[in-house]
Amino acid sequence: MFSKLSDRLKQTFKTLSGRGRLTEDNIQDALREVRIALLEADVALPVVRSFIDRVRERAIGREVLDSLQPGQAVIKVVHEELVALMGAHNDALDLSARPPAVILMAGLQGAGKTTTVGKLARFLIERHKKSVGVVSADVYRPAAIDQLERVAGSVGASFFRSSPDQDPVRIARDALEDARRSGRDVLIVDTAGRLHVDEALMDEVRRIHAAIEPVETLFVVDAMTGQDAVTSARAFDEALPLTGVILTKTDGDARGGAALSLREVTGKPIKFLGAGEAMDALEPFHPERVASRILGMGDVLTLVEEIERKIDRDKAEKLATKVRKGKGFDLADFRDQLLEMEKMGGFSSLIDKLPGMGNLPAGALNQVGDAQTRRVVAIINSMTPHERAFPAVIRGSRKKRIASGSGTEVQDVNRLLKQFTQMQKMMKKMGNKKQMMRMMGQMGRGGMPGMRF
Repeated sequence: MFSKLSDRLKQTFKTLSGRGRLTEDNIQDALREVRIALLEADVALPVVRSFIDRVRERAIGREVLDSLQPGQAVIKVVHEELVALMGAHNDALDLSARPPAVILMAGLQGAGKTTTVGKLARFLIERHKKSVGVVSADVYRPAAIDQLERVAGSVGASFFRSSPDQDPVRIARDALEDARRSGRDVLIVDTAGRLHVDEALMDEVRRIHAAIEPVETLFVVDAMTGQDAVTSARAFDEALPLTGVILTKTDGDARGGAALSLREVTGKPIKFLGAGEAMDALEPFHPERVASRILGMGDVLTLVEEIERKIDRDKAEKLATKVRKGKGFDLADFRDQLLEMEKMGGFSSLIDKLPGMGNLPAGALNQVGDAQTRRVVAIINSMTPHERAFPAVIRGSRKKRIASGSGTEVQDVNRLLKQFTQMQKMMKKMGNKKQMMRMMGQMGRGGMPGMRF
């Protein structure tokens, strides 16, 4: 998400940062580019106007023009205003009510509500150690109840069985009673997708809300619908007391206009971002981190949190011990590290979160992309265990066999072996403390040892 907006803004601010002194004309020109970039990102026009006005007022003042690095000062102002635009801080779920805390999920058809219910249940179970029950009050969509049952089973949530011939209000009420008897911490109620102009269905969801009195009423909306997402959120808020929004399918939205418009237009915070179908693809929405990613500053905090959750610590420790003892870094280890990277969304996700990496040339990024990662893993998988442990034995006929087995060319195998040799040397140095300190110094000065593009 935000890739197009991010590219435009980085180019604009690159021009500004190159100037030792800024004038009002320079700033006006830059803000004109920012305005166009926001409109192209499908940000609502009133939001763009107010945002540009706030930035202009600060940028043309002494805060920027009198600073030692005026270009950087403008970027700082834009970053702060982006954070303010999206809500300043993460609005966490309010689960402080007497158990079970009820979460009502509402939204349009096709927004991904049922999948999001599963993702949210998993999030609460794994990160907050809550016992979670889920129920479907969607009696209209074929197999909606069965779908939620499968989703609940995959994430370890308790499922309350309902049937299409029941009244949705009664389903929700019975599920709440069952959650109380069972001692659940949280109950998530999935409702049918509905248009805000369908008065009968809107009345139904109002009655469900009144019957179970949820502590959180979340509007689930597809990020790719752009300004329609903002319009529908505002309409639902008039019918229900929404407490927040979950933006889904953000991995397919390169513009990001909905995320930048929702808080300003509706007054409702974005609480989560969903990306992809995987049950762990739901993240709390942190405005400051998102603003940093938009401006190419990276998102190290999210990256660290992902590493903490997703990296196999036992494997990492075994590899570190192996390297320290000088036993060598082989192709099986290399493959395992690539697969661990895949758990965190692949190289594209990593690059998006590392400061400055977005400024690498496109050719360099292509060489460490996810497609390249999959190709490398396929090549290594086509080797025998002996070949992975002792790559030096891989010659002529072995290279042909490996290339054939992985659907690649011999030159791809040669390239991998050459890159691996460089990686092996780097890992060997990391086993030596003095060498490792020297490498860290090189990286701190902008070098990237062992990687050539």
